[in-house]
Amino acid sequence: MKPGKYFESGAWAAAMGALASGATFFSYYPIEPATDIAEEMVRYGPKNGLLVFEAEDEISALGAAIGASWAGAKAFTSTSGPGFSLMQEHVSYAAMTETPVVLINGMREGPSTGQATKAAQQDVMQTKWGGHGDYEVIVYAPYNTQEMFDLTVKAFNQAERWRVPAMVMADKMTILLMEEVVIPEKVEVVNRKRPKVPPEQFEPFKPEEDLVPPMPRFGDGYRVHVTGVTHNEKGVPVSDDPWVHHKLVKRLCDKIRKNRDKIVEYEVFGDEDPEVLIFAYGFPARSAKEAIKLARSKGMKAALFRPKTLWPFPDKELKEIATKAKKVIVVEWNYGQMLNEVLKVVPEEKVSFVYRIGEIPIPPESILEEGGVRI
Repeated sequence: MKPGKYFESGAWAAAMGALASGATFFSYYPIEPATDIAEEMVRYGPKNGLLVFEAEDEISALGAAIGASWAGAKAFTSTSGPGFSLMQEHVSYAAMTETPVVLINGMREGPSTGQATKAAQQDVMQTKWGGHGDYEVIVYAPYNTQEMFDLTVKAFNQAERWRVPAMVMADKMTILLMEEVVIPEKVEVVNRKRPKVPPEQFEPFKPEEDLVPPMPRFGDGYRVHVTGVTHNEKGVPVSDDPWVHHKLVKRLCDKIRKNRDKIVEYEVFGDEDPEVLIFAYGFPARSAKEAIKLARSKGMKAALFRPKTLWPFPDKELKEIATKAKKVIVVEWNYGQMLNEVLKVVPEEKVSFVYRIGEIPIPPESILEEGGVRI
């Protein structure tokens, strides 16, 4: 796409963000609403040097993306609820093998099939805790079509920078929404580190100062044993020394935890010292922003705290502004998946919870009324 303004969908914006990031491999299994992204990749990907692979199921789709990443591709996949559940073992595997890969999720209702293709925010805890073991991922929550482009680019950059799975957790509404999208003149693109030593001196999982090891491509002449089994810095499986596992998994977590300030992003809209603070993310944050405008028009000091990264969670930043507020209203399209993260840093007596389980709109007035705010 030429730089400029477009009136397009969130699915289109995500596709353009992937191509602008240098994506060269896309795998998927059809599932709504993520199929809209696949249709855009089929339309625009091959003519821009991207290989599109329709897999037999979601397990294979993410597995193929992981393999393509080790072959040197910038790889990603897209899915929704049930498909995301099937991918969880591969998310854990990608974290253990330090494979850069991006996953875009068009969230819908659950559990199970639910009311198929209806919008919700059902998968945000699954991004962090869906796979087994201790690991860290980077998760973005866009709330408009522009952020579908911007945060897809950032997901690719963060995946490549830290060698982790990175996710864009949109919901059906944000995937299908038609809005103005600005394609910028220049897009910052981050590429993974390559080995600087000859193959005979290379240890594939030996980290540098940032705790991230360089990553070779299959076919470059470097010997790499890629395994989900506990391994030492040479990539050799180690099953008889618990301290090797301790050291490895601690590093996998610390490379994100110790660099969270470089990753965490959020928006504060409204007053710096609010009486009322609304916490919302994704599509419901649009209604929450209107609720803030309404409250302020009535003379009330109010603000919206909107995390752009759900993981790492912006706990310190939320605590700083929530300390000033008398009331904090948490708004979600689920029955409280991020609520407990808020309660970790905000006293329970301050918090009200406004929710809908499924594709039920939450009007601005309802957020204030159900949150206990009279205007």
